[in-house]
Amino acid sequence: MATDAKLFQNDLEQLQNISIRYDEPMALHTTFHIGGPADFYVEPQSADALRRVLRLTKKHNVKTQVIGRGSNILIADAGFHGVIVSTSSMKQITVLENVITAEAGATLTALAKTACDHALTGLQFSNGIPGSVGGAVFMNAGAYDGEISEVLTESTYYDRESGEVISLSGDGHRFDYRNSIYRTHPEWIILSARFALLPGDENAIRREMEELMRRRIEKQPLEYPSAGSTFKRYPGRYTAKMIDEAGLKGCTVGGAQVSEKHAGFIINRGGATAGDVLSLIDKIQKEIYRLHKIEIEPEVIYIPE
Repeated sequence: MATDAKLFQNDLEQLQNISIRYDEPMALHTTFHIGGPADFYVEPQSADALRRVLRLTKKHNVKTQVIGRGSNILIADAGFHGVIVSTSSMKQITVLENVITAEAGATLTALAKTACDHALTGLQFSNGIPGSVGGAVFMNAGAYDGEISEVLTESTYYDRESGEVISLSGDGHRFDYRNSIYRTHPEWIILSARFALLPGDENAIRREMEELMRRRIEKQPLEYPSAGSTFKRYPGRYTAKMIDEAGLKGCTVGGAQVSEKHAGFIINRGGATAGDVLSLIDKIQKEIYRLHKIEIEPEVIYIPE
């Protein structure tokens, strides 16, 4: 850490509306259940509190990583030598006519259920995706032929460099498959997002959500910890199908395994380390390249110490 740790800790403890944990195992805060201890694990209760934390870490030149609800990430076995800031306590959702505004830490499932409760259609696909609104905007999350980019109208972010809160709309997000402008601007921290939906029939919306959840449970290894789909889809190919046909279903490194239920998932069978997962990813990539001369790219984001 590039500052006096005790001085930083003293300043951090003066902030209001945040919770702080020290040497916190990140395995407790990721859907993979993998990750060593973070020097500081901080959960702001509001966007204002988040901005205060980020201003402080910038002032003290402390390495900082903002996460949502811990899905789609793999944290190093050695942990994180700095501050992990989680938006998971920033989860307010409001509805005004056909527009839903959600803070970055709100779950996608809560977002979908709120839309359903207000008879608004367009977010059914997001029900059951184990992530946050901020993470979904960051990577343009999607499932079952739906994507966040199709319903998002605006997002608000905090620019750590300028200290300003800025709104981004429409094409400004530069959405692509599992990609947005936020991926190339790590200093932009998503605070909230706004979604424009269409009026629909609540019962029909609920039935569709239940059907998509049924399919998810039937096809995905939800009984084991994972980070969701491990690899991005290769253009014109189904990555999971290639992994399956390569005979890699059930392939294991340590406690990490290619799911026997769905080859697109690497699961934690128990005691898996980040090293196990990375080794298994590398093994899969090399075998797919050997067979198809195709380089498949992980969707899971690795956060080193």
